[in-house]
Amino acid sequence: MRLTGKTAIVTGGASGFGAGIVRKFVAEGAQVMIADLNTDMAQDVAREVGGNVRVVQANVANGDEVETMGQATLDAFGRIDILVNNAGTTHLPSPMEDVTEEDFDKVFAVNCKSVYLTARAIVPVMKAQGAGVILNVASTAGVSPRPRLNWYNASKGWMNNATKGMAVELAPEGIRVNALNPVAGETPLLKSFMGEDTPEMRAKFLSTIPLGRFSTAEDMGNAACYLCSDEASMITGVCMEVDGGRCI
Repeated sequence: MRLTGKTAIVTGGASGFGAGIVRKFVAEGAQVMIADLNTDMAQDVAREVGGNVRVVQANVANGDEVETMGQATLDAFGRIDILVNNAGTTHLPSPMEDVTEEDFDKVFAVNCKSVYLTARAIVPVMKAQGAGVILNVASTAGVSPRPRLNWYNASKGWMNNATKGMAVELAPEGIRVNALNPVAGETPLLKSFMGEDTPEMRAKFLSTIPLGRFSTAEDMGNAACYLCSDEASMITGVCMEVDGGRCI
């Protein structure tokens, strides 16, 4: 019960890695606000895990909706101890010059602007409390880029750099900031990363991972729980690779 008494927001918590983080956090005693565009799926996760879980609809690239997300969490639980910026998107594998401006803007709005918007809404709350933890879910793509995912790679590299800058600035306020760099997993984005989901493409993708498997939602939940718990009280500015050796 490492998160007993803690309140967490998990963006994109209705599926994939986000749902795995929600499950682990609830199992470890946290009360959780699931923020997602798909509230039906979010409610399914909430019913599955039980515990003190609420749902709010939020587009993390929209400042007003992020403000509403923060206020809904305060109204429900009275405080915000943990913020997990998990919501993300990608463009399809393409030569860099063929990615549309619309897709580029969407990737940077969801993967990067959202971190700014949630910081603007939540950091003042954590400063007032004198404590807090922010966890950004980046990607191995931001450490060891894959061809044909150039602008997605860049957005995740941005998240890693933002994590370190946030950590340095917020440390005196008692706020820790870390990131996770997962390799691809069984999430709704897997097909988008690969371009097509075939046994051949999976085998090609898996051949780049020394441990020979994708990241799982449980892997992400376990790593997130540690970094957001008091056990990691001396850890900030770390971008932890949860990747089966992909970035070696």
